[in-house]
Amino acid sequence: MSGRSALRGVDTVKVVATGTLIFLIIGGAGIGVLALALLGTELLHFGHADVDGPISVETVAGFAGAFGFGAAIVNELLGARTPGMVVGAVAGGVFAAVPTGWLASRLSRAARNMRTDRTPTRDDLVGALGLVVTPVPANGYGEVRIRLAGQPVKLSARADQPIPIGAQIFVVQALSETSVHVETY
Repeated sequence: MSGRSALRGVDTVKVVATGTLIFLIIGGAGIGVLALALLGTELLHFGHADVDGPISVETVAGFAGAFGFGAAIVNELLGARTPGMVVGAVAGGVFAAVPTGWLASRLSRAARNMRTDRTPTRDDLVGALGLVVTPVPANGYGEVRIRLAGQPVKLSARADQPIPIGAQIFVVQALSETSVHVETY
C-alpha cells in the first residue's frame, strides 16, 4: 500500500465548531476593547468624563475576553456538539470571566487613582545644583545639566562671568522652562 492511498480516507483539516468560533470572536472583541480602554481612548465612555458607572469599560471588556476564550477552551475540550455541552462551555467561560473581570476592575481603578508627584515647573529650577556641559560665555548661552525631580535635565544657561566645562553651578533664576541664569558654586 502506497503512502497516498493510506491518506485518502483521512480528514487532515479539523473543523472548528461553530460555538468555539463564536466564543473566540467574543474573546477577541473583549480583548480589543480592553486594550483600547487601558490605553486611555475613553472608548464607549458616555456622560461626563469624571463620572464612572457602577461597572467600568475595563471590567466589562476583561470579563468578555476571559469569557470568550475560556468558553472556547472548554467547548473544544468537551467536543461540544449538543446544547447541554455548550451550556457547560458557557459555565466554564463564566468561571474564567468572573475573577478576570474583578481583577481588571481592581487594576484599572488602581491605575486611575494612582497618586503621582506634581509636575515640576520653572520655579523648581531655582536653587538646583549642576555641572556645565558646554562653556557658558559672558553674555551668551552655554549648557548645564541639573537634576530635577530626580531626573537629569540639560538646560541653556547664561552667566554674568564666563564659566568653563565641568564647573559646578547654582541656578539663580529661571529665564524660561528651558533656560536659566547660573553662578559658580
